[in-house]
Amino acid sequence: MAGVAKLFDGHVLDKSNKEINLNDDQYKGKVVGLYFSAHWCPPCRNFTPKLVEFYNKHAQEKNFDIIFVSSDRDEAAFNDYYKDMPWLALSFKDRKNKEELSKKFNISGIPTLILIDGDSGDIICTDARNYIQHEDENGDNFPWKS
Repeated sequence: MAGVAKLFDGHVLDKSNKEINLNDDQYKGKVVGLYFSAHWCPPCRNFTPKLVEFYNKHAQEKNFDIIFVSSDRDEAAFNDYYKDMPWLALSFKDRKNKEELSKKFNISGIPTLILIDGDSGDIICTDARNYIQHEDENGDNFPWKS
């Protein structure tokens, strides 16, 4: 997952708050969703449970993982929101990388779910939220192409 690993410079945490190595073999060949979201955002709080359901149903069979990129205003809000998410997260403390990722992927609003090829870092889909909510709720055509 060298392409994704370069984006995060090692600041991705698992659910136990332990830094993970995205270059590890278990991440090879994955489709990675970058989930830009925040606790204070009502549309985000509406979409997150749908995304959790989609992830729990499809992550293993479709070789899919998600990294939460928080727009929360403080670490307490981040922790409260992230506790219900079953995937990885960019460390809340890494605000500089969060801003760089938002700029790189032209994030103009949240929630936004972008799918990228984990190995190359190439963008696959810029509007995955729309597919999960409206166009392909069962993930039949996942990963969607923008």
